[in-house]
Amino acid sequence: MLKELSEAFGPSGAECEVQSLIKKAVTGHVDRTFEDDFGNLYAFKGKKGKKIMLVAHADEVGLMIVGIERSGTLRFKPVGGIDPRVLPGKPVLLTKDRIPGVIGHKPELFSKPDELRKIVPAESMFIDIGASSKEDAEKQVRLGDYVIFDTKFTDDGDVFMGKAFDDRLGCYVLAQLAKKEFDAQIVLVFSVQEEVGCRGAKIAGFKVKPDCALAVEVTSTNDLPLDGEKDINQAPFLRKGPAITVADQSVICDRDLVNAIVETALEKRIPYQMKPPMVGGTDAGAVHLQQGGIKAAVVSCPVRYIHSPCSIASYADLGLLERLVPLVVTKFIEEIKCN
Repeated sequence: MLKELSEAFGPSGAECEVQSLIKKAVTGHVDRTFEDDFGNLYAFKGKKGKKIMLVAHADEVGLMIVGIERSGTLRFKPVGGIDPRVLPGKPVLLTKDRIPGVIGHKPELFSKPDELRKIVPAESMFIDIGASSKEDAEKQVRLGDYVIFDTKFTDDGDVFMGKAFDDRLGCYVLAQLAKKEFDAQIVLVFSVQEEVGCRGAKIAGFKVKPDCALAVEVTSTNDLPLDGEKDINQAPFLRKGPAITVADQSVICDRDLVNAIVETALEKRIPYQMKPPMVGGTDAGAVHLQQGGIKAAVVSCPVRYIHSPCSIASYADLGLLERLVPLVVTKFIEEIKCN
């Protein structure tokens, strides 16, 4: 399932293929599924007791075609946050037909010396699909078409690599959670358009109106060498367990929920890390502002190189997150006061 989710076509606003995979995975393990007009997929389990919402977003960062040149090359803009430094020379797939292309820019041979010392902005790049003219390119693509990175899922038994781990790993964890039983109302939400403003989660939080919510996400690791530093001592690290959020740029997590997550990890001897505060943002930031305020928290799988053509994650971390989340849900049910 990880391979299918990673390789699926699902940039923000075009998540149908991903949602179909998830719906197939959870069907038979939940009472019912529902997809709203915006594209969010809901899986409902249980009819009595506290209502616990878990959310993971189905979309990935990508690109969109915004212009077609006379030469047949294609201009694009990022959909979601992508560092332009990771783009040149990367193979891509256009539209759900997966038309192959490559991201190019002015060759070194024709660049001035000062240009070679600068980061190439995305607007100076193009996608080459081998078209000989604008008319030739228009036979295959049109303005507004989506583009994803052409990255195959691979693993070596310890770590695994692929695209769209943000947040297909969260989707995987929730799909596995659907197989478990709880004495409560569980609503699994696979949201859309998180990478362009957590838009789906705003709708989902308002619609579900849960007693509390947990976003299951990924987060960037900070375990790589930095300029001028020899010792790296800032979490999150790969292979050190799930990361718990206290606060990020979108939400200050409910302290009762945060404490419950930490207590659960300690009680069950599950390794965990604390994510550095005030960094990044997740669907929890959108959900917690709905319906007069909703208790919300975030737990994440550490991942290297998110929002890039290829990310790296650890099976150990993912397995620990998969173990922690249902235990946390049970803790919420037993100890957290309803809104």
